[in-house]
Amino acid sequence: MLYAILCYHDEDVVMSWSKAEDEAVLAKRKRVQKEFVEHGKMGPAIRLVPTTGATTIRTSGNEQLVLDGPFAETKEQLLGFYLVDCENLDEVIDFAKRLKEGESCTFEIRPVQIFEEGVLPGEVKVAS
Repeated sequence: MLYAILCYHDEDVVMSWSKAEDEAVLAKRKRVQKEFVEHGKMGPAIRLVPTTGATTIRTSGNEQLVLDGPFAETKEQLLGFYLVDCENLDEVIDFAKRLKEGESCTFEIRPVQIFEEGVLPGEVKVAS
């Protein structure tokens, strides 16, 4: 079954990390991900750009409004997510706990249903 592990954190805190601090977090996570990659259970890991780069589309009456930025009043923002293929919820919980170890972020686990296959992850080109 596919699961999304949504990663939330205070964006201001994460953006204040030095390059070395950020690289250390990502390196630790890559070590945990290695087992899932080797067993074909690891889908894409997505890091979102800061919310200042967001665009929101809302409906007001019959009009669709395109607005700069998000408008949720939250202390934590969605910073990215992992897509994993696990046998059951216990397996994904164990994986998420290992990913999160030593970090103050919040992970939310949600089962995923694919309703349109679209482009397969191996075909996605990363912009440089």
